[in-house]
Amino acid sequence: MALDSIDSHGLQGILSKQKAAHIRDGIPSAEKRIEWLDKAIDLLVTHADALNDAVSSDFGHRSKDLTAFTDIAAAIGPLKHSKKHLRTWMRPEKRKPEFPLNLLGSKAHVQYQPKGVVGILSPWNFPIQLTFAPLANVFAAGNRAMIKPSEFTEATSALMKELFAKYYTEEEAAVVTGGPDIGAAFSSLAFDHMIFTGATSIGRHVMRAAADNLVPVTLELGGKSPVILGESANLEKAATRIMAGKTMNAGQICLAPDYAFVPKSKAQDFVGAAQSAVAKMYPSGLKDNDDYTSIVNQRHYERLNSYLDDAREKGAEIIEINPNDDNFSQQPHHKMAPHIILDPTDDMKVMQDEIFGPILPVKSYTDTKDAVAYVNANPRPLGLYYFGEDASERDYVINNTTSGGATINDVIFHVAQEDLPFGGVGPSGMGSYHGRDGFYEFSHRKAVYKQTGSEMLAMLRPPYGDAFRKQIAGRLKK
Repeated sequence: MALDSIDSHGLQGILSKQKAAHIRDGIPSAEKRIEWLDKAIDLLVTHADALNDAVSSDFGHRSKDLTAFTDIAAAIGPLKHSKKHLRTWMRPEKRKPEFPLNLLGSKAHVQYQPKGVVGILSPWNFPIQLTFAPLANVFAAGNRAMIKPSEFTEATSALMKELFAKYYTEEEAAVVTGGPDIGAAFSSLAFDHMIFTGATSIGRHVMRAAADNLVPVTLELGGKSPVILGESANLEKAATRIMAGKTMNAGQICLAPDYAFVPKSKAQDFVGAAQSAVAKMYPSGLKDNDDYTSIVNQRHYERLNSYLDDAREKGAEIIEINPNDDNFSQQPHHKMAPHIILDPTDDMKVMQDEIFGPILPVKSYTDTKDAVAYVNANPRPLGLYYFGEDASERDYVINNTTSGGATINDVIFHVAQEDLPFGGVGPSGMGSYHGRDGFYEFSHRKAVYKQTGSEMLAMLRPPYGDAFRKQIAGRLKK
């Protein structure tokens, strides 16, 4: 889609309209914000089947049960949470003025003011949830929104554009569709805030474009989220939970466990447990199983297979987990069996790039400190996962690594807690949202100070005398 094809309602025109409406209407009431949230909930509930069909069409095949869970229900949850709590979040927060002004009647508070218009660049892997979850906080904070969904999920993006136009005026929320050219133009707009969810490489371009207008950004990126399996871990339970995370959406999740550290003495047992877990979750096989999702397109399918080819050429031991020996060379879509790569070397592409697919490198280790050192020697990940019952080892791993978030004895689940901030650190992102943290992220925290009526302040004005100098001298002490 070329930029000129939206001339009549061009990107800048929509942004200008929303900014003008924000100034004209002033700070939205709690009732108005709840109205916007209720419309989003109604949109999702009423059109859940159509949205589900669109996502499945975009992927070639995607489990409709999965979409109902991870996209529709997981989007309604944040909207309801924001609706329930926004009145509390909106309240001004009292602060204490400096002594002696606090004793003389001065007051101070922080007011949470809408920023104005927030641009949302949402990705293809969970196209609905990762549009509506940030929107829940954007609306709760009293902002308007412009949304640019991914061109990879073309049917879903087109349907969201159609539905938003039915539920919201263009002054309130608008979806614009198109390819990389529209994405680049969108990220160059002078929003009051912008949130991008996607690859680290694209995040750099988004941040660079935003810098021209000094637009504050929230970047939800990714990276290689590690698993550290402790000696005290329940091997079968850990393997089941790791493979559930690795096969959900065929591993196309920014928080999917990217690689795992397993004690050297348990590496083969872990492989067996992982194979059993996959066979139990997908008892009828993978290729024709409605519960198992396709790789989103040919480009990503080829990319993932190139990781396997590269590792194979460099001598890796690769285990394909294919319980029913399905023939994946004959299929209408891009399904791919899970693979484990045992003790990959760092020169393999699978250890250099975020995998974003059903491939799990497994590195064996003998000392937890070595696993932690490896994590710390690489870019900071979006998530980190520890399995085990050893409290001192658990604390060592959590306290001596830096990641956007962490889950203990499972993977991914910290993102599902609406009262926890979700975000990355360094190359895995900046800023955070969800719940009240998202409300704060999309609000301007305005400091408001009311001066005392006392004229004791006169001593601070020229001409400076002994009383002034005594005040200053009192502050120049250790």
